[in-house]
Amino acid sequence: MSITLEIPQQASRAEIYQALAPQLESVLEGESDFVANLANTAALIKESFHFFWVGFYLVKNQQLVLGPFQGPLACTRIDFNRGVCGAAYRAQKTLVVPNVDEFPGHIACSSLARSEIVVPIFNSRQEVIGVLDVDSQHLNDFDSVDQKGLEALVKVLERSITKNQNDIART
Repeated sequence: MSITLEIPQQASRAEIYQALAPQLESVLEGESDFVANLANTAALIKESFHFFWVGFYLVKNQQLVLGPFQGPLACTRIDFNRGVCGAAYRAQKTLVVPNVDEFPGHIACSSLARSEIVVPIFNSRQEVIGVLDVDSQHLNDFDSVDQKGLEALVKVLERSITKNQNDIART
């Protein structure tokens, strides 16, 4: 089976996000493996926007543990009380950070990352089971368009998790 990502030429970010949601649904359709679906979701976002780093951290043993990602090496474990990922986990909401150097407790996995957006992932019991973490090499690279677009892609992923009854329990 061949999968081709179709990104509209000369499109705005909002238009690209809008085009990606049905493509992600198609990619995830019929695949029940959670890790495979996370990997393809990270690849779809990275290939579409060329962000510096796109990946997932999953709740395991009272920490966020590195999952599938695209980009350079990353931090392996993040405590719930550390960094942007930990803050998004605790707040159970998306966090947009225009300048990571100004975020209290930011974890610098790479000094090249300048801005960040983190979107929590919920299971069917509305528990946070992980986060989507996206880093950019540019300051102020994320805004409400990215928040809305990435949250929509995470909703597609959440529906896939629920549909495939591959709901990960918090440990």
